[in-house]
Amino acid sequence: MTADCLFCRIVAGEIPATVVQSTDRVLAFRDIDPKAPVHVLVIPREHHADVASLAAADPALAGEVLAMAGEVATAEGLRDDGFRVIFNTGPNGGQEVFHVHAHVVGGRPLGRMLPS
Repeated sequence: MTADCLFCRIVAGEIPATVVQSTDRVLAFRDIDPKAPVHVLVIPREHHADVASLAAADPALAGEVLAMAGEVATAEGLRDDGFRVIFNTGPNGGQEVFHVHAHVVGGRPLGRMLPS
């Protein structure tokens, strides 16, 4: 745990979150500023700065994060119409909280991934 990390503080129970799924190693909770009708964040409980760091340090845990993203999509009713799983990495990738997290978004047409 990193004391100044927002998501580590959520894992520790210091900051409330609306949890949608949880295991001993992975946590999924609703984004407080949703960009779609469904917007859930999936994080490892252990601190890793970004998805590349997580994949290098603990590939099995990276797989657990991805598996939970799929489970969340199913539980939220997104499987039939589609959804996105997004890992923003680094400043140019739009990462704002430097604790790896997957965004599971859906519930409406999401449009193009990037503008042309």
